[in-house]
Amino acid sequence: MKKFMTLAISAAILLNVPVSASAAPNGYQTVAVNNNMFEVIPRARRDVDGYWCAAADFARRTLGAGWQQRIYVVRGYGPSEATGRRTAVQFSLQQPTNVPQQASSISIGFQAGESMSVQGANGLCNAVPIFR
Repeated sequence: MKKFMTLAISAAILLNVPVSASAAPNGYQTVAVNNNMFEVIPRARRDVDGYWCAAADFARRTLGAGWQQRIYVVRGYGPSEATGRRTAVQFSLQQPTNVPQQASSISIGFQAGESMSVQGANGLCNAVPIFR
């Protein structure tokens, strides 16, 4: 049994499998990058509402955030640090210190400092995307 566990841990390290990854609603994956930041990575859909929906789901289910807790964009579109995929958006429940806080209106893309409440982001889960 000890041999099997050592082999399994070695395989996970070699394959760089994220420890806390989860399937989010609507074709997104969420992965914790560190204790303060997580990424939302698209699989099929790539609409803005879907990123926010997945961030809200991760914040509620994994991080235990309340409905009024704010979710902040740490970094807009860019490569995933956790998985190596080409596109991901990084979020946090803590306001980024290196950027000014943006207005509460959400842009078409993602700018560092933008935020939305967990409840507001969760409300986007049932939105029908214009483009798939």
